[in-house]
Amino acid sequence: MKERDTFQIIREQKRKFGLGAQLTIVIGAVVLISFGLSLGLHYLLVSIFPVVNRISELLQINVLIFFISIVIARFVMKFFINPIQELRAGMRKVSDGDFSVQLSTKSKTSEIKELFAGFNMMVRELQSTEILQNDFVSNVSHEFKTPINAIEGYTTLLQNTDNIDEVENEYIEKILFNTKRLSTLVGNILLLSKIENQSIPTHRDTYRLDEQVREVILALEAMWEPKEIDFDVELAEISYYGNEKLLYHVWMNLMNNAVKFSPQAGTVKIRLCEIKKNICFTIEDQGPGLSDEAKKHIFDKFYQEDTSHKEEGNGLGLALVKRILTMVDGEVSAENLPKCGCRFTVKLAASS
Repeated sequence: MKERDTFQIIREQKRKFGLGAQLTIVIGAVVLISFGLSLGLHYLLVSIFPVVNRISELLQINVLIFFISIVIARFVMKFFINPIQELRAGMRKVSDGDFSVQLSTKSKTSEIKELFAGFNMMVRELQSTEILQNDFVSNVSHEFKTPINAIEGYTTLLQNTDNIDEVENEYIEKILFNTKRLSTLVGNILLLSKIENQSIPTHRDTYRLDEQVREVILALEAMWEPKEIDFDVELAEISYYGNEKLLYHVWMNLMNNAVKFSPQAGTVKIRLCEIKKNICFTIEDQGPGLSDEAKKHIFDKFYQEDTSHKEEGNGLGLALVKRILTMVDGEVSAENLPKCGCRFTVKLAASS
């Protein structure tokens, strides 16, 4: 309510002395000052250099007015342009998902003050909506997890029952497959919600990063073995101080993605090394690569360009990778390889 009252006061001030009136006064002042300085400079030049007197007095004054006006206008317009640049920078932060941005201005112009007040009010409303949305998603996902686990458990027990025929067993396998998919989706949503709300535990340990990557490769054996995927792996022995559970999700999602899009009997190339105090991890597949549209949205939540693999994922894996690496001051990028396939590169600060 207080913000809206401030907004109303600014609007009332606008009626008294708005931006249009100020610009009119400024332009008039620039013209008068330029004319006065030009006239004075003209007589000064004539007294110093008599040859100048041969040039038309009107032409000299017009030329001087032109250049002086440009110089004065350059400094004056900063007063109006700087707030616009600040607003543009704030809007970029909001577009990146930062709803904590609040702008302040020393400008006395009512329109600019109104614009900044409106921007701040909009960001606060967006922040409130984001908090409500995250709380709702987190609470609903948490409530889903218990019954899903129960369904998965009872379905697993049914698989071992002797009086189940082949058709019924097929139905049970479908229930179990989709229940696991739903369980993975709920788990990813909960983890993503915790990361975005900064409520995830920040416990850190020193551990071998190369050993963790090997563990993930073995954990995905049931996925890559039927596709006869070959791994070309070179891992330097690197100790890293960080949250082991969070980084596990990064490698798991990147490798899962590489295996999923690799062709039958394809090769996945993995490298881990340390370059100039930075840890560099790359993973390459021989899949179809990324389209220009996919490159823009590859790390967005629920984005899936290839619908043929829709049943194998939920569009949250790479979004999780991006959020986790941002949280640990790392970065991830994706690019197409010259012939075919895609390369994902992860950079982390090396432990001191």
